[in-house]
Amino acid sequence: MAKTTEKKKEENIERTYIIPLRKEIIKVPRYRKTEKAIKAIKQFLARHMKIRDRDLKKIKLDSYVNEYMWARGIKNPPTKIKVKVIKNPEGIVKVELVDYPNKLKFKKIREEKINKDASEVAKKKKQEKKESEKDIEKKPEEDKKEEETKKEEEKEKKAAVIEAGQELEKAAAKQAKHQKQEKRQPKHTHRMALQK
Repeated sequence: MAKTTEKKKEENIERTYIIPLRKEIIKVPRYRKTEKAIKAIKQFLARHMKIRDRDLKKIKLDSYVNEYMWARGIKNPPTKIKVKVIKNPEGIVKVELVDYPNKLKFKKIREEKINKDASEVAKKKKQEKKESEKDIEKKPEEDKKEEETKKEEEKEKKAAVIEAGQELEKAAAKQAKHQKQEKRQPKHTHRMALQK
């Protein structure tokens, strides 16, 4: 008998509910209706998914559920919502919408496409990195030494260029210092009193 309960705990429990919210929404003032609707969803799921101590922190709403609830503002939430609920063995419940409105459908498709593209790019980068590591291992030590000497030569060239530039600046500064300084003319002429 203990073995069967262990098997049940290992599996995810998945259910679909239509949650009525009208009775809960009526109880609060207009400026708190959507907040109460979200809390009512969590309370309903805590009761039906048998969450220990009815802990609402273990219920995680999907961003699309939240966006669907808040779409019409704080004063006018939907009166019922159809959700798909998945409870994992640790007792955490994830809530997703079943019927997406068009706006959220397109948004979800767009985000899934972006995530898919990003994961493909990440896979390609990992493969390139593995291939480059293999290439480095295959190169003989002589090639590594040649690369190191090339790098050192480049550093020396850069240092020489920087030193030459500093010397030119010093020479220009000396020359400017010893040149005859001319009187500077003011940018604006001073106003003189009108003569009578």
